[in-house]
Parts: sequence; C-alpha cells; structure tokens
Amino acid sequence: MKSETTLFDLDCRRCPRLSAFLDEVKIQNPDYHARPVPPFGDSQPHLLIVGLAPGMHGANRTGRPFTGDYAGVLLYETLHKFGYASAPTSVSRDDGLVLTGCRITNAVKCLPPENKPEGSEMTQCNGYLAAEIAGLPPDAAILALGNVAHAAVLKALRLKAAGYRFGHDVRHALPNGRVLYDSYHCSRYNTQTRRLTEAMFHAVFARIQQDRKGD
Repeated sequence: MKSETTLFDLDCRRCPRLSAFLDEVKIQNPDYHARPVPPFGDSQPHLLIVGLAPGMHGANRTGRPFTGDYAGVLLYETLHKFGYASAPTSVSRDDGLVLTGCRITNAVKCLPPENKPEGSEMTQCNGYLAAEIAGLPPDAAILALGNVAHAAVLKALRLKAAGYRFGHDVRHALPNGRVLYDSYHCSRYNTQTRRLTEAMFHAVFARIQQDRKGD
C-alpha cells in the first residue's frame, strides 16, 4: 500500500468493490481506461476543481476527468471562457488541451457502480485529495462541484460539515486561509433541468476571479 500522502496511485486497489467493478468494465470494454483517473491540469494551480467521480463512458473511458461525456461540456467551455483552458472542449488525453492555473480532480478516483460511491470508499480515497490540497500553492482556491465533492474537501481538511453548509455560489473562508467555493455539479441532469444554467456557472467563476484580483 502506498503512503497516505501519495497524490495519486494508478494501481490503487484499496476499495474491493470498486476494483472488482473496474475489472468487469475492462473485460467488457478492453479499450477503456478503467483504472483510477489521475488529476488533470496545472501542477501548481490557482484553482483546484473537485468533482465527484469518473463517469462510465467519460473519464472512465478516456482517463481524463470530465472528458468524453456530457458532464464536461459546460465545464470546459467555461474554463476556456475564463482563460484556464487552451480550447473549449476536452475529447481525449492526446487532444493537446492544456489547462493553465487550474487543475481538475475527483473526490473518488475510480468509477463507482451507478455513480454512487459508498461512505467507506469516500473515506479510503480521501487521503489522495488531502495530499493534493496540502500541496497547493498558498493562494489557491478550491471549487467543489456538488455536495459530495464539498463534503470530501471538508473531510480532507478535517473540518466539520456543520460549519460549512453547501449551497450554489456560496463562498466559504477556511481556517487555513484558503477559500472554498461551491457550485451545483455540471451534470447532464442539472443543466438540462436548468437547475444549473450557463449564466449561473459563469457567475461562480467570475466571483472566483474577482476575489483573486482583490487579493
């Protein structure tokens, strides 16, 4: 077993249910990544974006967060609009896309059945997120996409959830001087039902950039 301070482990098999599920997926889809999905982006970002977990035919297929399915459409368009991404779309690991000042990661690095990780799996994987957050530049902000990602960030920082309630476009000043921003997840369901609109998502990024300019 790798150290708890390891940022990422492509060969991680700490969660028996997830490992067994990925083995099945790889048999059914030999060309899929079907392994833990590494973070993607700048090694020293000003903004760390935390999602839930890889999607079956998205990151689990391509090996890059939010890439290859609908969930990443709004995210990468927005990253390009605000100067973080070299292109507005993310297609595959070899498409030449570059993120500047931003990195994307997930609370759980492996595809969970029905996109629902169990509590023990969240806990097991949280050490990777904690190490990633600990290694961020002092002025880096964190954006949680959805309540599960929000909870994972708080757990990684050993903060009690009661003191930091999730809410769309909510800003949380953290004890270590960092700032945690919340947004509804840019999933197909949220965008198609208009729970999250493009304007709402852009407003979150505008706020992050405005706060940074004010520092």
